[in-house]
Amino acid sequence: TDPSAPSAPPPRHTIEKLVYKRGFGKLNKQRIPISENAVIEEGLKGTDIRCVADLIHEIYTVGPNFKRANNFLWPFKLSSPNGGFSSKTKLLHFLEGGEAGARGEEINKLVKRMI
Repeated sequence: TDPSAPSAPPPRHTIEKLVYKRGFGKLNKQRIPISENAVIEEGLKGTDIRCVADLIHEIYTVGPNFKRANNFLWPFKLSSPNGGFSSKTKLLHFLEGGEAGARGEEINKLVKRMI
């Protein structure tokens, strides 16, 4: 992994915001918005995942169908953070006052700025 990439396990509410606002699924190699539960049911046939809440629970708990659920989700496309990164500190590690690296609980603030 890239050491400058922010990494920490996100809390449930952050995953919910990402899936509800930026969630797309893969159906027949196409990017389909998750606007109704039928999309999830069709994409994850043969699993116990029937709705968005089930999908979020499976991702958050890393359940038995995590791999299928994760492969069903299209990668999230996030915007640059509102206010941007500081040009002086974007290459420094977060612990040194910079923008890069593991943020722990602070990841929520960054994702909120990027959604």
